[in-house]
This record gives sequence, C-alpha cells and structure tokens, in this order.
Amino acid sequence: MSSTPIASKIIPKATRAKIDPNVVQYTSEKQKLALQALIEEFTITPELFQAIKRNFMEGMLKGLKKDGETMAMVTSYVIGRLDGSETGSYLALDVGGTNLRVVSVHLTGGGEINTRQTKYRIDEHLKVGDAKSLFDFMAVCVDSFLDEHQIVVRGDSQIELGFTFSFPVLQTAINRGTLISWTKGFNAAGMVGKDPVAFLQDAFNRRHIPVRVAALVNDTVGTLLAHAYTHPNTIMGVILGTGCNGAYIEKVSNIEKWKGKTPADEMIINMEFGAFDKERQILPLTMFDNKLDRKSVNPNKQILEKMIAGMYLGEITRNVLLNLIDRRLLFEGHISPDLNHMWTFETAYMSTIEADNTPTLHATRKILESTLSFPQTTLNDRQIVKIVVELVGMRAARLSAAAIAAILDHTGAWKVKSDIGIDGSLFEYYPSFDTDIMDGLEEAFGPEARKNVSIGLAQDGSGVGAALCALLAAKHGTA
Repeated sequence: MSSTPIASKIIPKATRAKIDPNVVQYTSEKQKLALQALIEEFTITPELFQAIKRNFMEGMLKGLKKDGETMAMVTSYVIGRLDGSETGSYLALDVGGTNLRVVSVHLTGGGEINTRQTKYRIDEHLKVGDAKSLFDFMAVCVDSFLDEHQIVVRGDSQIELGFTFSFPVLQTAINRGTLISWTKGFNAAGMVGKDPVAFLQDAFNRRHIPVRVAALVNDTVGTLLAHAYTHPNTIMGVILGTGCNGAYIEKVSNIEKWKGKTPADEMIINMEFGAFDKERQILPLTMFDNKLDRKSVNPNKQILEKMIAGMYLGEITRNVLLNLIDRRLLFEGHISPDLNHMWTFETAYMSTIEADNTPTLHATRKILESTLSFPQTTLNDRQIVKIVVELVGMRAARLSAAAIAAILDHTGAWKVKSDIGIDGSLFEYYPSFDTDIMDGLEEAFGPEARKNVSIGLAQDGSGVGAALCALLAAKHGTA
C-alpha cells in the first residue's frame, strides 16, 4: 500500500488543524482513497464558504422583499433595544413539548436577572382533546405558580406575560397570531387558524387570574433578547440545538414587505433560516444527506437545518458508517444490530468521540462496543469513525459560521463591537463548536472579526427572553 499522505491542499486551514487523516493506520489503499473522498465531500472550502455566504445574503433580501420566499424573514413586531438597566418582574409561559414551564423573571438592573420556574407535565389527552381544555390547563398552571411562589398582585394591576408557543404561527402583532398547524404530538381540536393568545387570555379572564399576555414569542427572538439584557451590543440570537434558526435586528427601511406602522427604525426579524437552499443550488449535499432527507418526516424541507442541527448529525454519521461497512472498509464488513436502525447513532456520541484524544481512542471504543454492541473494534476502525465524526461536526460548524457571517455582512455588524447570543445543546456541549464558528468568521472578515465580534451562550431564550419581550411590548405600547 502506498504511504503517500492524503493531500492537505483540499482541506482548509481551519479544518486541517483539527482533522488529520494521515494519523489513520490504513489497512488498504482502497480504505485510504475512500476516506479521502469523504474529506472532499464534507469539506467546506474557503471558496465554497464565501459562495454560501453570498447566496444566504441573497436569500435574506428576497425574504425581506416579499412573503413566501424560502427564508421567511418573519417580522416579529418586537421593537426597541435592551441596555441592562431595565427593572421589574414579569412572567413567561413556555409551551411546546412534554412539559410546560412557568418562569418568574425579576430584573434588578445592571444586567442582573433572578428567575424561579416550575415545570408541569401535559397529559396526553390534553394534547389531542379540546383546545379550550388545553388552554384552561395552562391558566391553572400559571395560577398554581403564583400561589406556590407567593406572587401577589395589588389592586387592579396585572402581571405582564411573554408566551413562547413553539408551534408554527403566523404572527400579526406582538401579541397576536394564528396557529398554522400543530406539531410535536399536539392536535387539540378547534385551534388551527385561531389565535393562541386569545385562547390563553380568555382562560385567565374566566378564572380572574391577574395576568395579561403581552407578547407571543419565537424562541430565537427570545434568545436575542435574553443575551441583550446582559450584553447590550447583542445584534443576533441563534439557536444551534435540536434545530437551528436565527434572529437579528434589522432596519425597518430594509423590510420592503412591511406594511405596518411603527415609531421605531429597527425591528427583530425571525429568519427561519433552517429552510435555506430548499432549491439545492449551493449547499454541498452528499448521498448521505439525501438519504436522511428522503427518510425524514419532512422531505425536501429544512435542508440547511438537516446539515447543522443536533437532531440530524448522528444520523448523517450513521449513514456514512453504513456505507463504509457495506464496502467492507470498516469493521471488516460486520454491522451491529443497533447501528442498523435509524437514529441509533446519537449526536451525543459524536461529542464524546470528538473529545477522545487517548492513544487507543478508549471512549470511542466504549461507545462502539458497549453502547452500540459491536463485538470488537480495531484501532483502525476507531480512527476512521473519529475522522468521519470530525468531518460531519466540522461541516456543521462551518455552515453555521457561513450563515452567521452572512447576517454580520448584511448588517455591517462585524465592523463594530457586536455580541451574538447562541442557545442550544449543540453549541453548548459539542467540542470546539464555538471556536470553529469563530474560525469561520475570521475566514470571512479577517482578524477584525475576532476583535469585534463575540459569541456566547444565551440564557434561556424561551423563558427569560419571553419575559423581556413582554417588557418591551409594555414599554413601547405595542401590545
């Protein structure tokens, strides 16, 4: 077998510093060539990075111009900025999964936040029963929370509440919208096409609960606001977790489709950027991505999200490993029953493998043999699995960086001190994801980006951010 190293010219500097295919103890030239082909497929070269950024910016402009574009660029109706001096107490109600969450947010000024929260499990029958019963349950939970934490409302005053309702909603005001469809196992009757805020407020009123729904909140918008309270230069909020999305502060004069009136010259835009490149014009989709997309519950949708988000990275990796196994280039062609089923290679496993720098890749071996039931693995097997994981993870980080760079370029925010708040398990837990993103931003703009732009973990966009949205709504009289 030839000992010629895999050519480094196909790997960008940022990637090459992390991924070294020449450390693998190859068992055949065919195995080596297969890995080189994967590197070429999954590498976002500097030229492609810039092309994706330009295409993303074009998509932003299309979405700002008119509705119905691939990137929706939804007007959030949220105006005004936070500077950390705001004070007061607000509530947030976060609904969209197994549990609902009620959060009390107390702002003390100086960027300080104190929170208390309680989770309440939503029974399955409520998810698929009558909508009125579901919203009555939400109101009862808020009432119980007020009692539990001894929150007293004086006289005729009301507590302002931000409502994070994590379902597809067409927003028509900061505290108005219509449900497009239920998702996540919910299918309560009589709700589609109706305003969830009206249902919730009616449930409060019937029980004489002194709470006013001041804002209907998207979690990405909430992420921006939550970060902005402690970092006033925040111009963008990003979700990099199970899914991906972004929101940023836009000049109202740039929102051509906006027909409303506002005293402000800025508004937060919820981009819905996971849908980018539905037309498949620029993203380097591989056969492994196409397989995942075909077998997903929403084929031909959320293309960028399926290349970035934590929900999908493990499945892409599994598809690559299966291909190598079928070609007898990995595990001597043997497969474990566990790996033969969709979604069994979790993104959490990737995090562990990425962080495994032991000479024998001990943690990788434990996942493959103990968790995924491979009878035995060789060091060669483990080295190849690690390279595949690194390629899929690095591509996700560089695509995330390209999207963030496009927003920074569109707004010009990279030229001044700017903060970006990012929420989500992928950003929080995946090794080096933050530094890989910063490497991409430096590639886009040079050293100035690292000097001006800071990215950091945002604090609870769906809770704290929702409460802050209620604050802005009350402050500007937009609710």
